[in-house]
Amino acid sequence: MRIIDEREKNLDDKAYRSIQELENYAENTQSSLLYLTLEVLGVKDLHADHAASHIGKAQGIVTCLRATPYHGSRRKVFLPMDVCVQHGVSQEDFLRRSRDKNVRDVIYDVASQAHSHLKHARSFHRSVPAEAFPAFLQTVTLEDYLKKIQRVDFDIFHPSLQQKNTLLPLSLYIQSWRKRY
Repeated sequence: MRIIDEREKNLDDKAYRSIQELENYAENTQSSLLYLTLEVLGVKDLHADHAASHIGKAQGIVTCLRATPYHGSRRKVFLPMDVCVQHGVSQEDFLRRSRDKNVRDVIYDVASQAHSHLKHARSFHRSVPAEAFPAFLQTVTLEDYLKKIQRVDFDIFHPSLQQKNTLLPLSLYIQSWRKRY
């Protein structure tokens, strides 16, 4: 019900007012899906739930970042307004696909928040039951995207960010074999 309620609130297509609002949305959608996955896997563990919360928040933030060029092409911006205002960036800058330093600083701040959640989730690695690891393999794709965006100096419109990583399946296999997320 949390997922449906949160999606209904989001139907008006407005930008998030703050990074906290984006995190709340991610918690109520992405993290809720992870809680359901853990339940299906038969995992009832406080540490796994805590890791799922942070992974879900990271997933929601990365999804918002990845969708920025797409939404911009449809004259919409969903990045947190508080971060944009902090760096003096308007929604029009994203609609014009600006590559100014201020725009990249916004992306850096938002991506850093996702990375922080990912790092925090991984700090529970030793406490999370091995049965939960399949639910958390999406961290491989999150880490991949965050590294790619860092390599292009947080230029959200760089064409390389739209290309697939052909080694991603191998990375997923290795992480699943190592029982790491």
